[in-house]
Amino acid sequence: MTLTKTNVFTEIAAVINTFNFESITAERKIILQPLVDYIQGKATNQQEIRLNLICTHNSRRSHLSQVWAQTAAAYYDIKNVFCYSGGTEATAMFPMVSKTLTKQGFEIKTIAEGSNPIYTIKYAENEHPIIGFSKTYDDDFNPQDEFVAIMTCSQADGGCPFIAGAEKRIPITFEDPKAFDNTPQQEEKYEERSLQIATEMFYVFSQIK
Repeated sequence: MTLTKTNVFTEIAAVINTFNFESITAERKIILQPLVDYIQGKATNQQEIRLNLICTHNSRRSHLSQVWAQTAAAYYDIKNVFCYSGGTEATAMFPMVSKTLTKQGFEIKTIAEGSNPIYTIKYAENEHPIIGFSKTYDDDFNPQDEFVAIMTCSQADGGCPFIAGAEKRIPITFEDPKAFDNTPQQEEKYEERSLQIATEMFYVFSQIK
């Protein structure tokens, strides 16, 4: 598969080329700014940057956020960024998330079946794949301290006022595409949410000096 100079797959690069940071409202940029500041502080001090993206079931928005944030860090060549995701409870990564990301250029393989499948998600030929599966935010797979907790859904944001081990807690909530499950608009709405999350995560990393 042909790679771009930024090392992401060309299909993903084509999606990235559609991003319009001007579409992000001033109000939304204010919400994103604390994450920009956190990452910039770590990058300036050459420290590891750990993002734990949290939603209630770790099934949709937190996975999309984790994948696009990790891809954005690689795209902008921001070093030592490690993105994780978790929920207040573990369920499974919803199949439509995998389908949406595949359509947008990611290479996804199922490496373990069952009620909570485990996936590898690749955005570039020579980069370590993201491991995708549903888990609680404090699962052993995730960092236990020195990370930022990013609350991607209002339910988890309201239900978890305190995240143990987090250096900072930042609410950046997205509407749930689950509302369109089993409707004719399902595929369109998942793509729409994925693109919103991607655009905002790329905006965040584009601000890092």
